[in-house]
Order: sequence, then C-alpha cells, then structure tokens
Amino acid sequence: MSNFVGVLVSDPWLQNQFTQVELRGLKSKFLSTKRESGHVIVGDLPPLMGKLKGLKDVVTEQEIAGILAESYAETSHELDFESFLQAYLNLQARVAEKSGEMKNSSSFLKATTTTLLHTINESEKASYVAHINSYLGEDSFLKKYLPLDPASNELFNLVRDGVLLCKLINVAVPGTIDERAINTKGVLNPWERNENHTLCLNSAKAIGCTVVNIGTQDLIEGRPHLVLGLISQIIKIQLLADLNLKKTPQLMELVDDSKDMEELMSLGPEKLLLKWMNFHLKKAGYKKTVTNFSSDVKDGEAYAYLLNALAPEHSSPAVLDTKDPNERAKIVLEQAEKLDCKRYLSEKDIVEGSPNLNLAFVAQIFQHRNGLSTDTKSISLSQMMPDDIQVSRDERAFRLWINSLGIATYVNNLFEDVRNGWVLLEVLDKVSPGLVNWKHATKPPIKMPFRKVENCNQIIKIGKELNFSLINVAGNDIVQGNKKLILAYLWQLMRFNILKLLKNLRYHSQGKEISDVDILNWANSKVKGSARTPQMESFKDKNLSYGIFLLELLSAVKPRTVNWKLVATGESDEEKKLNATYIITVARKLGCSVFLLPEDIIEVNQKMILTLTASIMYWSLQQTGENFEPSEEDSVSQTAPSDGDGSAVAESISDLAIDDAASDASQSENGNSTIGG
Repeated sequence: MSNFVGVLVSDPWLQNQFTQVELRGLKSKFLSTKRESGHVIVGDLPPLMGKLKGLKDVVTEQEIAGILAESYAETSHELDFESFLQAYLNLQARVAEKSGEMKNSSSFLKATTTTLLHTINESEKASYVAHINSYLGEDSFLKKYLPLDPASNELFNLVRDGVLLCKLINVAVPGTIDERAINTKGVLNPWERNENHTLCLNSAKAIGCTVVNIGTQDLIEGRPHLVLGLISQIIKIQLLADLNLKKTPQLMELVDDSKDMEELMSLGPEKLLLKWMNFHLKKAGYKKTVTNFSSDVKDGEAYAYLLNALAPEHSSPAVLDTKDPNERAKIVLEQAEKLDCKRYLSEKDIVEGSPNLNLAFVAQIFQHRNGLSTDTKSISLSQMMPDDIQVSRDERAFRLWINSLGIATYVNNLFEDVRNGWVLLEVLDKVSPGLVNWKHATKPPIKMPFRKVENCNQIIKIGKELNFSLINVAGNDIVQGNKKLILAYLWQLMRFNILKLLKNLRYHSQGKEISDVDILNWANSKVKGSARTPQMESFKDKNLSYGIFLLELLSAVKPRTVNWKLVATGESDEEKKLNATYIITVARKLGCSVFLLPEDIIEVNQKMILTLTASIMYWSLQQTGENFEPSEEDSVSQTAPSDGDGSAVAESISDLAIDDAASDASQSENGNSTIGG
C-alpha cells in the first residue's frame, strides 16, 4: 500500500540506471553512513559497497579499495549521493566486465529487474509494440496515438500518462480495471498521471505481475527496461491464460494416472506449456526433450516436428531436410504464419534462442491449435475433480497476495506449492522478520519427507505464538495439502499483517491493539452524516452489496476521488456489479493493493469487506494527521471460525496486500476481536 515516493537525482542518465526501490535503499545506506561521521568519504566505501547487490560475495573489500584508488587519489575525498551512485556503477561495471556479464542481455519474462545492466532487446520491444498495435489499435482513446513505430521510442513516451498500461492490463485480464476511472484527457497534470500509474501497478499485482521493484516515478519517466519488463509480464499473462485445467480441461490428456495428475496440478503455466509441447513431440517421433524456450529450440527442429504434428496440411519435408538453422527457422515461420502465429518473433530470434519471444511463439501455437482431444471424456473428468483444481477465489486471492509480497518463490498453485513449508516460512519472515528460525528450515528441492514436516511444524509453532486458532493442527496437515487448514492459516496471517500495520502507526493508535470494532467504528465515523447510505452495522451488512457505503468511504478519505455521475443505485444485479467493479478500481487508484473480486462485494464476503476497509483505513491514516483512538474494549485472541472437529476454517479470505509489510514494524503480539463483530 505504498505511494511509491521517488528519490530524484539531478542527472537523468544516472537516475535511469536504478529502480526507485534500489535508489531508496541506496539513499538509506548513504545517509546512515553520513550520520555516523557527518560525511561520506572514499575510505567509507569498501565495507559499505562490499555488502551491496552485485558486489557481495563477488569482490573483496581490498579489491574494491583498489578499484576506487584508480579514480580517487585520496581516501579522504568527500562524496555526495550522486558521486556515491557513480562509484557504485563503476564498481559494478568492473565486476561485470571481469565475470563476462557484459555479454548478457535482459530477460524480462523472468520478472523483477537487476541493477547491473539494463540492456534493451530491440526484437522484444518490436514484438511488444506489434502486440499493442494489434490489440489496442481500435481503442477509442489510444487509436489517435497508434500504431506505434517499433523502431522508435514512441512506446516509452506513450506510457508516461498511464493510460496505455491500464488498457493493456484489461486486454490481458478483461474487467480488471473499470476504465471509467482512468484519467483520460489530452494533457494530464502530475497528480492525474500518478493516479493512473498507481492504479496500473496495483492492478498489475492483482493479475499476478511482480512489481516490487517498480514505482510510479519509474513509469512517469518511461524508463525503458522497467516499462518493457512490466509489459512483457502483462503479455505473458494474456498468452498463458488458457494454460490451466479450468480453461483447457483437455490438458488432462497429457497424463496417464492420478500420480501424474498430481504433478500436472502443481505445474506453472510455462512448465505446462513445455509438457504440452513434449507430449506432441514424442508422438511425432522427436527424440529429444525440450526443457527450455532458448537453447533447446535454437536449431528449429523441435518447431518443425511440432508444426508437422499439429498442422500437417501446412508442413513440408524441406524443413527437416535443410541443414541451415536460419533457413529452417524461416520455413518454420512460414508454416506458422498460416496459423497466424508469427507475430512475436523472427528467424533471428529462433536461432539466437530468445526465451521470451520463443515462449510467446509456442503459446500462440497452443492458442491457435493445441492438438488435444475434443471428446467429452477429459472434460467430464475435469468437472469431477476436486474444487481446488478449479481456480477458486480463495486460491486466487491468497496466491496473488503472496506473490505481491516480493518473496523469492513465485506461487503458481497455492495448495501444491505450500506443501513443503518453504513458501509459508518466506511469507512469515516477510510479514514479521525474525519469527523464522532458518537454521531449522530446509530449502527446496526437499527429497526427505520428514524435512517438509519439520518446515511445516515450525509454521504451526509460529502460528500458535501469534495466537492463531490452530486446534488439533499439525505440520503434517500442511504437507498433506489439507486445503481447509491452509486457507485458515493464511487468512489469520493476512489479518495479523494488516492489524499489526495499523497498530504500528503509533502516532495514531499509540501502539495499542487494533480490533475489528475499531475498523468498523472508524469507517462509520468517516461516512457519518451521509444522505446516501446508512451506517455499516457489521462487515456482513447486506446493504454493503449496493456499494454506496464503500464509495462514500473512499470519497471521505479523498474528496473527488469518486465520480458520483458514474455510480448507480445498486438496485439490480447489473448495477451492483458496476458499482463493485468501480469500488475496486478506485481503491487501487487511491493506493490500496487489494485482490478481491466484484462478487465478493456483491455477496458481502465479510472477511474481504473487513480487509478492504482496513486497507482504506491504513492508506488514510498514512496520508493524514487525524487522531485515531482504539477502543478500550478487551481484545480476544485472533481466531478463525471452527467447524465441528475443532479445526480452524477459513470461510473466505483476505484480499489485502501491503508493500514492504514489515519494513519498519516491530514484532508484537496480536489479539483481536472476532471477525464481523
């Protein structure tokens, strides 16, 4: 729930070498060193630089001092922040040159960014521009700016107002953003641009993008490597949207038994695409196994076999007879063009093994002709499978929340990916650093089953220390993939996260515990006196389905953020859906990172309503100097509802993610009243 405040550097080129997250971290280290002696000198740099990204464990302090001596004759030479940044870049360049990393170019579909080099792949840029021209060329607002010239930098200029990226997100996952809330006019002021980019980043997180290293200032400046990195993630999500059993139940044809089915369930979309490709290659007589979208497809043979299996009517023996990889790649693309699959790469991209563009190419082939059975057997089997295989709201919201936290592991399938315990330990450490004893944790891949149990036992132990309701729950329940208990645990962890954050706004709460009642009372106090809606009786108040109360709350914390001309009465189901979609979009535009769906508001899912309200409250208290006094009521332990066997049950889940959740929060207990009051 960050406002993405930027660190500005007077030299534009120098600023463009770092992300805003990196700049904030480096500025913090620079100021910390300066506070110790009143200045920063060259002699301070070796121990400081030796701990920084790209240099740690790569170069010694003595080597750093030697490199610095080439530029600075005296170690007493005083440095300002920009000189500090320049010295850091010089050191990175020397280390990169030494290790041969200068030959590497960026790989945007791997997400996040790196400080060392921000090389722009022109082929990727051209492909993304072609994608934008194709899908947004007829957009009512953007058509006057399109088509873009892939050979120019028009793309980076057009993204500066935020409209293009918001529209592209809606192409990838339709309905994510209520486009009525996007600021669209000829010239936007700085606040309107910032609102669009805040909406873009929070919406990108809500569809599964990794944006922890990107701030609004980066997008406003149109920084190429970050813009292309975000665009590539959005396009990837669009292209891989059908790579799951819900959208394409025929994928069950790829496995033979229940054990293989379990493995299939755990695969991310990229690995599932590889499995699909190898399935057809094996049937076509191809002897090798493709394990990546780079070196394994550079010679074009795999593509020749794949297209021959999927579209024999367009195939030719010449593609395998030729010995020249460039000529083979050319023939492959000619065949693929007949399936309308050429858009993303050239023969040069195949031969050079561009992983991003080859992945996009194979995804296009899958979309146009997957070659799987069209009989009803696999479809009926899919419908008979357990609910956790369907992309439920529960699995979706938890998965997106976890991925938004910026932990090292990316979660593709919640129920499968948490079973070894490592992901949950990472989340616990992110929410409250210091809780996890990493000496007693085992990192994947984990071959010994008891190590997984040890990880999960520590998860349960920490949960009990945080007063979670975990009656009769053991680590083995997580290892076994008990969906009910996994959801219950994560719901309580989410709730602990936001209540801890609210508590740690000490200038508002005086460090006292925050309860659900406090959040309810705060919301009612903000909307007090509204002629449009009555007070909220609880977080399961059926009147909330109309959406008016939540819109009044958003309007109260930031006047004019709601355009009341766009708000319906909410009497019909259609009007409720419109209002709910608008609420979520306005909240994200404000700065709230939320993952709920319109249906959660329409159906008044009390836990999601609670966390949405808490998210708005947290944003508001951060922005204003208003006094907030928690109630003096005795708080009770944080709990989740229980079923008959005493197990904690998560009826539904939280939708709240906070950037840098534990950045400056101290460890504390958490005791709160029961949800819904």
